[in-house]
Amino acid sequence: MSSKNKNEPVDDVPEAQDPDAPGPPISVQDNGDTGEGGKLKMIVQLVKKCLGVKDIAAMRLSLPASLLEPIPNLEFSQYLDRPDVFAAINDYDDPFERILAVIRFAMTKDLKYIRGKVCKPYNSVLGEHFRAHWDVPPLVQPTDRDEAPIPQTHLTFPGNLASEQSPNLPSSDVASIKSTRSSKSYTSGVGSFMSKGGKSPSTSATSVEADMSQLNLQDFNGEKLRIIYLTEQISHHPPISAYYASCPSKHLELLGIDQISAKVSGTALKVGPGGYNKGMFVRLTGGPGEGETYQCTHPMAWVNGILRGSFYVTVSDSLIITCTGGRHGTKFRAIVEYKEESWLGKPHFLIEGVIHTVPEGDTQHEEWTKVKHVPPSRVVAVLDGTWRGLIRWKRVGTGSYQFATSHTAASSPNPSQTHVALPSPSTHTNAANASSKADLTGSNEDWNTLIDLSTLWVIPKQVRPIEKQIPYESRKLWESVTTRLLKKEYSEATKEKVAIEQKQRDIAAERKKKGVEFVPKYFEKEISTGIPTLTEEGRKAVEEELKEKDEVVGENDKLAPP
Repeated sequence: MSSKNKNEPVDDVPEAQDPDAPGPPISVQDNGDTGEGGKLKMIVQLVKKCLGVKDIAAMRLSLPASLLEPIPNLEFSQYLDRPDVFAAINDYDDPFERILAVIRFAMTKDLKYIRGKVCKPYNSVLGEHFRAHWDVPPLVQPTDRDEAPIPQTHLTFPGNLASEQSPNLPSSDVASIKSTRSSKSYTSGVGSFMSKGGKSPSTSATSVEADMSQLNLQDFNGEKLRIIYLTEQISHHPPISAYYASCPSKHLELLGIDQISAKVSGTALKVGPGGYNKGMFVRLTGGPGEGETYQCTHPMAWVNGILRGSFYVTVSDSLIITCTGGRHGTKFRAIVEYKEESWLGKPHFLIEGVIHTVPEGDTQHEEWTKVKHVPPSRVVAVLDGTWRGLIRWKRVGTGSYQFATSHTAASSPNPSQTHVALPSPSTHTNAANASSKADLTGSNEDWNTLIDLSTLWVIPKQVRPIEKQIPYESRKLWESVTTRLLKKEYSEATKEKVAIEQKQRDIAAERKKKGVEFVPKYFEKEISTGIPTLTEEGRKAVEEELKEKDEVVGENDKLAPP
């Protein structure tokens, strides 16, 4: 038996070379110090090695397990932090209300970074896949349709959950989610994959998911919507994954390609979309918006505080939402601009945005990427607020309203035959000198809440038990690493991680030797449009997840500590 301490540095694991990588691996050695000071030293070493690297994401990063969070990347990097908000997009007959709903959803996609922390999950291996689902009550639409819809799930903080079920989390990090119609509950796995008797509940969360919001989903007696999610790593160099989500009862799909580009800029890490990443695509396959597709581009993110070891995210550039398809005529388009942060002082996380019209056949709007680019005569609504809290919106003129008028499709320049034209910008006394689109509205009245992110938490996903998963499913693939990390056995976790990665390199080398090309299982290989296509196996997996029955863990079933 080795006499080494479980947290001593790993010095007997060779640094393997990856012949398919674009360059030598970027790595730091585990210094054996698992405290915050030791981690900070390793992070500083890593930053120094990344200086001058054009795209860190395209390189192979080899990090000690002590710098990783116990969650697979495919599970962590998904955009359905609030699946109930996604499911509400197609609830509206009015196309203006639909684009508001898409903006509302787009602002929730990174809720994990508001409620949780910046972390480094496991690198995905080629062919790895992850699937999950959510069963959520629908949002309630208020009588005044200009007001924000109301979630039917609410958060509480039971005092005994932290001590009894989550030994890894402080009580402030433990919450539960309650339906407005029920007080019954079942547990969502906390800090471990293992329940009594070594079984893994279908709702078990990784510790980092628990850290973001340790929620207990409550039984709900009314309508529930099932949203399913499937993702697969389809390329290793560069790292690319494809994803697909669906809420069939609402005729909604979400799909796209995930690829990032990253580089160290000053004392921050700059992260943006890679070449195949064209954004999220929301497709409406039926219902009021049948045939519409909304493309939501990704802005630029910055991970700050690297040298202090106190990470936080800021965002720059713009989120642009473009509607295509559906009924003929003018569409709505939105630009949400993230305001630049000052080098001095605390960040404010502010946004400003507009919704404007796009006449059929027009291409001029493709050059508009900032709020100031949009002519006032095209603006029908403005937005402002903070992407970490309250976001509000306000109509400008009457171009966003539906009225029963005598306009015909040929004479109306607006998004439906029942919309009337936006007044000329000359009717706004300050339009010519407006420093922001919000100035066009003149008064402070008539603002409506779009969404208040400060009141929302991440809704945990439902995942099949590990014993039901196949070898390349994320949780099963990384189970040995996760188990070691949760036990704080960092050296052993690093060895397990290296063994998994080396096995994948051996498999890749054997494929190359035989001249065999990797073929994804769930998605077609063609991704140049940024919109992935499910294979027959992918469609089968989606159908299986839609029919999956949850294994509910009762209130009295305690989860075994890691």
